[in-house]
Amino acid sequence: MATIYEERAKVFKALCDERRQRILELLHGGEKCACVLIEEMDMPQSSLSYHMKILCESGIVTSREDGKWTHYRISREGSEKAINLLRKITAVTDSDLEG
Repeated sequence: MATIYEERAKVFKALCDERRQRILELLHGGEKCACVLIEEMDMPQSSLSYHMKILCESGIVTSREDGKWTHYRISREGSEKAINLLRKITAVTDSDLEG
């Protein structure tokens, strides 16, 4: 079972790459086929697969198979989890303000 730190690292790894940020921006408009992302990102299928694996492992993106293509979308639940994670670990407490 993964530790809380490993789970956090998956989220931050997903967000720390400029290509994955661009993919998320493309997915912001709704579900996209891998074939569309390959064209939009101008990258080989193997590179896209690598980035999508990281995004899916983080929980921020989900996928579904349709024939030979995979379709990706942002997961509302995963996105909210990532937002709450960032809020939790960066929250300022009253003791922080006293210092």
